[in-house]
Amino acid sequence: MGAAQAPSVAEDAHLLTAAEVLGYIRAGELTVEQYAQALLDRIAERDSQVRAWAYLDRNHVLEQARALDAVPFEQRGPLHGMPIGVKDVIYTKDMPTQFNSGAYKGDFPKVDAAPIKLLRAAGALLLGKTTTTEFAATGEGPATRNPHDLSRTPGGSSSGSGASVGDFQVPVALGTQTGGSVIRPACFNGTYGFKPTWGRISREGLKFFSVTYDTLGFFARGVDDLVLLADAFGLHDDASLPAAPTTPPARLSRQSLDGSVDGLRLAVVRTLMWPHAGAGTRAAMDRAAALLRARGAVVDDVDLPPDFDRLPAWYDVVLAHEGGAAFLPEYRANRAHLGALLVGYAETSGGHSHRAYLEALDGIAALRPRADALFSGYDAVLTPSAPDEAPLGATTGSYLFCKMWSALHVPVLNMPGFQGAHGMPIGLSLLAPRYRDAQLLAVAAPVGALFEAEGGWTRRVHNKASSTAAAAVAPPLPMTTTTMSERFDVPTSNYGGVHGASHNNGTIS
Repeated sequence: MGAAQAPSVAEDAHLLTAAEVLGYIRAGELTVEQYAQALLDRIAERDSQVRAWAYLDRNHVLEQARALDAVPFEQRGPLHGMPIGVKDVIYTKDMPTQFNSGAYKGDFPKVDAAPIKLLRAAGALLLGKTTTTEFAATGEGPATRNPHDLSRTPGGSSSGSGASVGDFQVPVALGTQTGGSVIRPACFNGTYGFKPTWGRISREGLKFFSVTYDTLGFFARGVDDLVLLADAFGLHDDASLPAAPTTPPARLSRQSLDGSVDGLRLAVVRTLMWPHAGAGTRAAMDRAAALLRARGAVVDDVDLPPDFDRLPAWYDVVLAHEGGAAFLPEYRANRAHLGALLVGYAETSGGHSHRAYLEALDGIAALRPRADALFSGYDAVLTPSAPDEAPLGATTGSYLFCKMWSALHVPVLNMPGFQGAHGMPIGLSLLAPRYRDAQLLAVAAPVGALFEAEGGWTRRVHNKASSTAAAAVAPPLPMTTTTMSERFDVPTSNYGGVHGASHNNGTIS
């Protein structure tokens, strides 16, 4: 990305990736408290415009940071001091979990979800809860806005996680994906977004929409940060995983990779959704293929067999049926607080019979090993993340290009680097067969670096003033404190207290 003067470590630490920060902390050149303060200052500067946080207690953040600084070096975990935003559908024992639902406003279950337990044990600092659509299940966004253009959506349902990482308010954040709720916000906000293989991370303590699709995912501004999280969650590949007998194994020849795409073999799969692709995504796919070929990668255009054409419709049947089961308790107990879409799920399950549900489940299940076999002949598969750049308004945009991959349970990773007609980021996805998560991350490192360097979009650090015109579309909430200078609206270098905040329905104090 564009060059800029290197920031001082403490003052401008919010510009660092998590991997860079952990290096400074381990070297004793930066404390967890200093880093947390830098992020809180950035949030104070930008939160009234971006509105990414459903809950953030400044004092509690600093208390956690001081406690982490007091831990002896030899007792520190692999993620010691890494701040993480947590989507507000994931239980946290020291913060409320409100699901963007009036029925749960201020609700404080005081229990950690399984992924949160793991992250705490690894030494992570949980910064706050990020905004979501209602129960992570609707297309109407919270008050969160895209940091690159406040008149546009950040996507959803992991709206706050994508926007906060894209705006340098936190280096990494957790999201959840049922259809496209990690990949789409990552695409719209110019971040990396990783949805691992379904079932690889425990979902205990996460609000369900679909037991067949729901998956925890990660947002970051670099692949190195995703690798840190993947290692913490044990997302290692099984080298003995058999390939289909008629398909050659993936030819990834260097797991560490050397920063080059030379020799990689990649498939381009546009899917039957390609007619819905806008000019920005079409141009990004063409540019990506040209860049890869020019650097020595083998790039093949691959069409999915006709049997896969039924997959989107089958996805919808399973989603509606399982959504009915997921929201029936809320319908019975809190109907007055439930949105019309979720009421419809609870009342009719989409109008699908059990027989149709079973047919869809079995049909999708039969396609999964076929997809694995098809993709195993390549190091990774390149495919669109979204129809185009983030649309105007509060709706979260289309997930047409994401839902079939959620149904197939394959790992998917959005990479930024391309630009739409209005200067907004456009990302593209890499995917791999199931349980090839580490392989996918290894391939994404050089591919993502190439796209960021030559794709045409440059990440910028927006300040208060730079967003004034766009902010007029929706009046900002009052600022609380402003401690950051307003000198940042420049391309980044390769550094690449708000208690009770509720940008779902409330205010910031």
